[in-house]
Amino acid sequence: MRFGLVLAEAANGLRRNATMVISVVLVTFVSLTFVGTAALLQLQIAQMKNYWYDRAQVAVYLCTAVSTAPGCIDGEATPEQKEAVEAQLRGDTLAPFIDEYYFEDREQAYENFQEQFEGTPAADYVTPDVLNETFWVNLVDPSQSAVLVESLAGMSGVEQVVDQRRYLDQIFDVLNAASYTAVAVAAIMLVAAALLIATTIRLSAFSRRKELGIMRLVGASNRFIQTPFVLEGIFAGLIGSLLAGGAVVAIVYFFVQGYLSESLSFTFVGLGDALLVVPLLVAVGVLLAAISAAIAIRRYLRV
Repeated sequence: MRFGLVLAEAANGLRRNATMVISVVLVTFVSLTFVGTAALLQLQIAQMKNYWYDRAQVAVYLCTAVSTAPGCIDGEATPEQKEAVEAQLRGDTLAPFIDEYYFEDREQAYENFQEQFEGTPAADYVTPDVLNETFWVNLVDPSQSAVLVESLAGMSGVEQVVDQRRYLDQIFDVLNAASYTAVAVAAIMLVAAALLIATTIRLSAFSRRKELGIMRLVGASNRFIQTPFVLEGIFAGLIGSLLAGGAVVAIVYFFVQGYLSESLSFTFVGLGDALLVVPLLVAVGVLLAAISAAIAIRRYLRV
């Protein structure tokens, strides 16, 4: 096969259908950017789970004077009830599961509340007496929090035992929903890109129908005829996927690392993660373009 002639035919096709090729590049770029964003979001969720689940605490809230929980029928937790809870935490049953714990009284809880909600109406109305005194417990294995909950939830003076991971699960559910939405949009856009590539290849073949007829008459093989069209699709898919890769890297560098990491105290994906996603986008873009172009030209030549 004369590769120089094949490349010349592919370049000729790209020049003749420049507008359609640009459309293919743009659709591929947008769709793969969604794919890259979804992949990065999944990496971010994994990092956040590893980071926050290990730091998630179990809060043992003690009764206040206004508590209505079954364990608070005697009102505010007494010193004896607090000592009983602490003895349970130090006991042989729970001690193997606990890494460390500390007690937060009302004054400390009030200071933390004021710091957290500074400038909001709640900070002006909340008083120390309505806040729970709390035992904050760090577990050796946060996934075994059920042991602590079952042991302490029914004790007198305990209003409730809360595993903070349940709040994290709600956040991760929202992030997963956003990731799946991005994947769904990307899938639709990839289908549109495949159809557009197929249409572009058919138009390119139609514009060169006389040349193709002559090639067939002189005995050119189907492989020789089809290869330039497949290369056209691969070129468009490659450019679109490279642009998507560049967009993903730019998003991480300028937005995630340049803005979010400075505004929020979270662990975010970095450039290394973005660079890992780029080869995936290029592979998907090139493979999609090659398959779409090959199917389109084969169907056209059979007509």
